[in-house]
Amino acid sequence: MDIVYLHGLSLSTLIGVWEWERKTKQTVVVDLDIGMDTRAAAKSDSIDDTTDYQAVVNRLLELAKESNFRLVEAFAEAIATTLIDEFKIDWVRVRINKQGALRDARSVGVIIERGPNS
Repeated sequence: MDIVYLHGLSLSTLIGVWEWERKTKQTVVVDLDIGMDTRAAAKSDSIDDTTDYQAVVNRLLELAKESNFRLVEAFAEAIATTLIDEFKIDWVRVRINKQGALRDARSVGVIIERGPNS
């Protein structure tokens, strides 16, 4: 399986469990590793044979704008489900970094993997 990646995507979203977090959007940083067979795209050199990265970004910006999750785990699951259901991918690793969530840690978050066996 080949991996196409998109790292460092900043998404503004309403996320958090504390009352103060429910009042204003926060920025989370998302890294995606997308598993798919890229041989057809390499052979044809056509965007039609691969995942359109801009379409992925646009969809995730829309998802972040609509979302109202309390947990990064739930947001990560929604991202993975959206990508698998709406794009031509076999597997995805989603990493969400909620920078600044803890005063004493540079970053906190979650990494999930979803695909045929998960």
